[in-house]
Amino acid sequence: MSESQQVTAEEPLKVALLGCGVVGSSVARMLTEHADDLAARVGRPLELIGIAVRRAGKDRSELPVDPALFTTDAESIITRADIVIEVIGGIEPARSLIELAMKSGASVVSANKALLAEAGPALYAEAAEHGVDLYYEAAVAGAIPILRPIRESLAGDEVRKVIGIVNGTTNYVLDKMDTTGQGFAEAVEQAQALGYAEADPTADVEGFDAAAKAAILASLAFHTRVSSDQVYREGITEVSAADVQAAREMDCVVKLLAICERTETVGADGTTTAGVSVRVHPAMIPRSHPLGGVRDAFNAVFVEADAAGQLMFYGKGAGGDPTASAVLGDVVAVARHRVGGGRGHGESAYADLPVLEMGQAMTRYHISLDVADRPGVLAQVATSFAEHGVSIETVRQHIIAAEPQGPDGDVGETRANLIVVTHTAPDAALSATVQALMGLDTVREVVSVMRVEGA
Repeated sequence: MSESQQVTAEEPLKVALLGCGVVGSSVARMLTEHADDLAARVGRPLELIGIAVRRAGKDRSELPVDPALFTTDAESIITRADIVIEVIGGIEPARSLIELAMKSGASVVSANKALLAEAGPALYAEAAEHGVDLYYEAAVAGAIPILRPIRESLAGDEVRKVIGIVNGTTNYVLDKMDTTGQGFAEAVEQAQALGYAEADPTADVEGFDAAAKAAILASLAFHTRVSSDQVYREGITEVSAADVQAAREMDCVVKLLAICERTETVGADGTTTAGVSVRVHPAMIPRSHPLGGVRDAFNAVFVEADAAGQLMFYGKGAGGDPTASAVLGDVVAVARHRVGGGRGHGESAYADLPVLEMGQAMTRYHISLDVADRPGVLAQVATSFAEHGVSIETVRQHIIAAEPQGPDGDVGETRANLIVVTHTAPDAALSATVQALMGLDTVREVVSVMRVEGA
């Protein structure tokens, strides 16, 4: 930090706030109401010098701030600030405004997971060039402190796996499908009525939000640059009541999981190759697993490290006040750096591990088949698994009563519902097995396929 960026004992730190929606409003209120405590923790007062909004004339009288602080000219407050808080979201104009802040010598606190997942390395480089901080704890899992523990508390350890429920909307929907028997559409409507889901819930239910967060988690955990477009993504729109019931029969529950895992493969010559698997998809997970009991719109992240073992982080993953709590935690951290001199942690991407394709990920499948109930069917199915190098863990069969067919009411062929749960195998082999099963003349339909995790 240059001498011009140091703060003297008499000077307050000037804070510019970009955005005044749900999160921004909470940040503005907490900055004002807790001003004395924040000043004591930082060592200098924090002065809110402006709040950039789209419409300056909107009634915001419920906020305990001077109405004169609201402006549509974001640049005018950015260039005067020591710290810029960005909570407007999206890629642009957020990126350009953050870059302007850094060029102007301001440290940046952001809650923008989409931008960080897409352009994190470039923003880190910009921060390093200008000697400022870039903090973004609020970008993943709201109030839950997860990024700082991974980046700092576990810096001396080796993280092996991070698996989390990082989207409250989808967790609420799947929880209601499990506990009340609601269908997907009904559960989404209820989530919207309660404010847990947007009018257009696509970013949540299709897994885009979780994928951005998974990219950030993986980048920090494995010291490797991972962007959101490298994350395998499946949403929950195809999860049916039958899937939820099938999970219940296994004493499991369906969750949308963000899974970041360090993998090691041994080649034919005995050499070991490390890589990173990052994916977001619905999966069955045992109710006994710590993530299996995460209810409603809560978030949780489960971390496995070599020395620390298993760690669980749980709490509110969204909402104005919870997210603002994480934002202000970062504000205090970067403010202390400006008062004392120096910077916080920058990007750590030294490992530079390859990001693996989904087909290389190791997982298990739960497969439901509608088959003809005749001799040799099970052997034929088992052969398909064996030909693709997939081992079967369990098989269950339920006879389906034959239904009358044709004008004379003749009884058709007896059918069976065959449930197969596999052992762990590469996802490519499991997917190829499913394709092979679809081609068997004794398999009437592959009813459902879902991954199984955490067992």
